Amino acid sequence: MSLFARMRDRIIQVKVKPRARMSAIEDAGDGTFVAYVKSGPIDGRANEELIELVARQFGCSKAAVSIKSGASARTKLLRIAGE
Repeated sequence: MSLFARMRDRIIQVKVKPRARMSAIEDAGDGTFVAYVKSGPIDGRANEELIELVARQFGCSKAAVSIKSGASARTKLLRIAGE
């Protein structure tokens, strides 16, 4: 069973670290995730990269991932929608 199959219709908390050297997402071990994105927080580029990163990590489409809260904050709640 894929990680995304277990995460359908879930809300995850992600702490975003912009302007990182490489894009990656890690499990923080406490039920949250830490995402490192190359883009800076200008014109929503970091949010776009975060959505792409989460979609790739969980094996879903970008349309299935949305920012529920924290669009302008470093700590965000993301919704991964089921199909």
